[in-house]
Amino acid sequence: MYETILSPVEIGGLTLKNRIVFAPTSLGLRGEELEQKITAIAEGGCAMIIIGDVPVSDRGFFSLSGKKGFAHYKRLCELIHAGGSLACAQLHQSDSDVKGMLRYIPGLLTKKITAEELRHLLNQQTGRYITQLSSQKVSAITSSFGKAAVLAKQAGFDMIQIHGDRMCGSFSSGIYNERMDSYGGSPEKRARFAVEAVSAVRQALPDITIEYKLAVRQENPHYGNAGILTEELPVFIPMLEKAGVNSFHVALADHSSLTDTIPPANHPYFGEEGCFLRYCDCVRKITKLPVCGVGGLTDPDFVEQQFADGRIAYAAMSRQLIADPAWPDKLRCGQKGNIRRCVRCNAECLGGIQKHRGVRCIYDKAEP
Repeated sequence: MYETILSPVEIGGLTLKNRIVFAPTSLGLRGEELEQKITAIAEGGCAMIIIGDVPVSDRGFFSLSGKKGFAHYKRLCELIHAGGSLACAQLHQSDSDVKGMLRYIPGLLTKKITAEELRHLLNQQTGRYITQLSSQKVSAITSSFGKAAVLAKQAGFDMIQIHGDRMCGSFSSGIYNERMDSYGGSPEKRARFAVEAVSAVRQALPDITIEYKLAVRQENPHYGNAGILTEELPVFIPMLEKAGVNSFHVALADHSSLTDTIPPANHPYFGEEGCFLRYCDCVRKITKLPVCGVGGLTDPDFVEQQFADGRIAYAAMSRQLIADPAWPDKLRCGQKGNIRRCVRCNAECLGGIQKHRGVRCIYDKAEP
C-alpha cells in the first residue's frame, strides 16, 4: 500500500527516495528551535526539505555571501542530510521597497499597523517599485541568482528552486509590471526576468537540478496578483524549460491575502484537499517535465491517488509535516492510523507567523 508515495522519483538527475518533500516555509524560528524543527522533519522520512526564502542579495544576516549566513545554511544542510533527506535552496529576490517600508516601522512598533496591514501596504507599492528599477539594476539582480546558487551548492544544498513569486512573480504579472522596456509588456517580455534568473543558475551550475516555483494566478474569481495567468502558461513554460528548468512546483500566486495562499479548510474557494492541483492540471498539458503539487495535502489515500492518476510526480507539504513530521515514515511502517492529520485551522501555524511567535501547531500543546 502507498507504493507510489514511497517509491523513488528522479528530478533532473537527482533521485528522491520517495515522493514527499517539505514545502518552502518561512518558519519564523531561530537557533536551537529552528534546528530541532528541521531535524524532526528530516528524520520523519520526507525525501527533501526546501529551505524557503534564501536571498540572492549579498546583504543581510541570512545572505549566503556573509560568513554568518553561509554558516547558517551549511548547518541546516548538515542537519537535513544527517536526518536522511536532501536539501533544496529556494532562491529569491524580494520585491518590497525596503526604503519605502521604513515609513511604516513606527506604526508597526506602536501596533497601529498590523503585520497583515503592512503586507497590504507593501503590495500596493510593488508595481511602482519594480517598474522604476533600471534595466542595469534588473540585470544585476538576475545575475545574482547564479552567484547565490554557487554559494548554495558550496553550503551543501543538493537542488535549487527559483522562487517564481517575489520579484520573479511581480515581473511576470500583468498587474504589477508596467514597464515599457524589454522586461515588460507582452507575456514574452514579462517572462524575461525569470528566464534570466534560471539561465544564470544553469550557466553557473550546469549539472544542478533546478525546480521553478510556478506562481499561477487566476480571474473569475480573482486570486493572486503576482505570477502568471493560466492563459499565459503556454508562453512562460517553454521559455523556462529552454532556460534550464527541470521541474515545476505549482502553487497559487502570492501578493493577496495569506489565507488564500495558505487556505484554511473553510476557505470559500480553496477549502478542498489538494486545492491547488487544478493548476498542475493546466501545467501538465504544456510540459512533460515532472510537476510537484501542493495545497492542503494531508490524506495518504488522496495523495496516492493523485500519483496513480498522473496528476503530479511528487508532492510538497508544509502544514501537514509541521503537524506530524513522521507522516512519510508512518506510512512506510504501516502506521497510517497514527498520523496526526493537519486540520487546516491555521491557528498556530499561520497564526504564529502573524503574531511573530514563529510557526507552531495545535498538536504541540497536546504533547507532554
